[in-house]
Amino acid sequence: MSEDGLPACKYGSKCYRKNPLHLKEFSHPNKSAHSDQVSRKRKNSSEGADEICAKSTVGSGESGTSSIPPGNVQLTSDKNTTKELSPATQVALSQSCSKYNYFLTYVHRGIDNSYNQGSSLTLYNVINGTKAELESSCLLSYMFDLDWIRQQYKPCDRTKPMTVVHGLKGDSRIELLEQRGSNSNIKIVEAKLDIPYGVHHTKMMILKYTTGIRVMITTANLIPMDWFQKTQALWCSPLCPPGSGDSNTNFKADLIEYLSGYKSKLIAEWIDLIRQHDMSKCRVWLIGSVPGRHLGDKKFSFGHLKLRKILQQHGPASDASSWPVIGQFSSIGRLGANANTWLRGEFMQSLYMTKGGTLSAPLPELKLVFPTVENVRNSLEGYQAGGSLPFSQQTYDQQRYIKSFMCEWRSESRGRSQASPHIKSYLRLSPDNKRVPWFLMTSSNLSKAAWGALEKQETQLMIRSYELGVLFLPEMFDLENFVVDDSFSDGNAFPFPFDLPLTPYSPTDEPWIVDRKYADKPDSCGEFWNT
Repeated sequence: MSEDGLPACKYGSKCYRKNPLHLKEFSHPNKSAHSDQVSRKRKNSSEGADEICAKSTVGSGESGTSSIPPGNVQLTSDKNTTKELSPATQVALSQSCSKYNYFLTYVHRGIDNSYNQGSSLTLYNVINGTKAELESSCLLSYMFDLDWIRQQYKPCDRTKPMTVVHGLKGDSRIELLEQRGSNSNIKIVEAKLDIPYGVHHTKMMILKYTTGIRVMITTANLIPMDWFQKTQALWCSPLCPPGSGDSNTNFKADLIEYLSGYKSKLIAEWIDLIRQHDMSKCRVWLIGSVPGRHLGDKKFSFGHLKLRKILQQHGPASDASSWPVIGQFSSIGRLGANANTWLRGEFMQSLYMTKGGTLSAPLPELKLVFPTVENVRNSLEGYQAGGSLPFSQQTYDQQRYIKSFMCEWRSESRGRSQASPHIKSYLRLSPDNKRVPWFLMTSSNLSKAAWGALEKQETQLMIRSYELGVLFLPEMFDLENFVVDDSFSDGNAFPFPFDLPLTPYSPTDEPWIVDRKYADKPDSCGEFWNT
């Protein structure tokens, strides 16, 4: 508690929020200095955006060359933690990312730029990655910084229609409305969250150009910190021209079904627009979650049962039924008193499903990737990165069994071992660590709120939150399996975001706990974590 009787803001002098309500509710070291710092960061954000506009190589599949941080974030470690990627590997990695339209976000400072070029994108790249003129956009996210978002658009596009879809409550909702201010081109949709503890966690952009529309699905919130020094991923659709076609993955129909769950007139306008465009070249499956209690066939439209259905129809052959399942995420919810309650129960039954399979096969090994305390301490952001890994002590104490499945975060192949993961991904891996029969990038953390839980003798699936992800299956790329190859010399190699095989926790490793105090060792920035 500070001298003025207010609780301390957890980010202290590093906080960049300017909402008066936030400043009234939390104390900051030297308030006048904090205000000056916010002003400087806002100014630097604008200057940075203009420089990115001027220097970035903007085109389909190309990333910006600028190392300017993407907005109002506190500069953290800028020490290069990686060696240079060989030119041959860099080219092969770039080709792999372009083949699958799957990229990581650009890491500003701290890694060799060879790990960014051709295989990473900035938000500016995503929005302006086509020669066609932008007409309007629809933004869905958990967190927003509208000032920074607008700076990622070309100046001539910043007053064009923008729909913002959120699930914020209380002060955060008020702050979003304040950020909109007098910008009449920005329309705001509040997603309905009727079931307690649910959130709007989907992160997607739909961009309308003069020649078509593009869909971008990502793990990054629309705030500068998420696009700075974290490991995040995104999938970008091809530019979809006018037409009525759908893909073999039913991407268009599934996207319409997902968006219909908002029951919003403004979103209905975007649904009509999607209907008018040809999405036949979208080669991924959409896996979404919409809040509600889904009955009958509808329960297979969302959550882990949607994944189960797709894998049962198009997943790996039965001879892969013993292959381990891997989950990687940035937060863990309450999963039950023991592993078999939900994690190794209904959830695992969905992830281990094979083509034409049943639920009678023995469960394979489960491995879960989540940062250790040392992963966070040594990251580019230091302990500050742990603020985006909200696994609490209380939740951990209720399910200590989770540690037996855990593996540490390592990403040497992508130069991101020190870029703290906010990405979420799930996959199966062959015992020889060389083949992957499916890969899922999603906003869904390891929680029942995100994936759903069966109720009433498994007649309905209850989901609390909005989530969205894309599932990559080899058959959509004329392959039997994706290949694990850190050199990417194999033309079928997939650009996985972390290293395979995994590295299990050592006996002394502990998972990062956000509300613990870490004051015995300084982090990479010389700071400590005092909750």
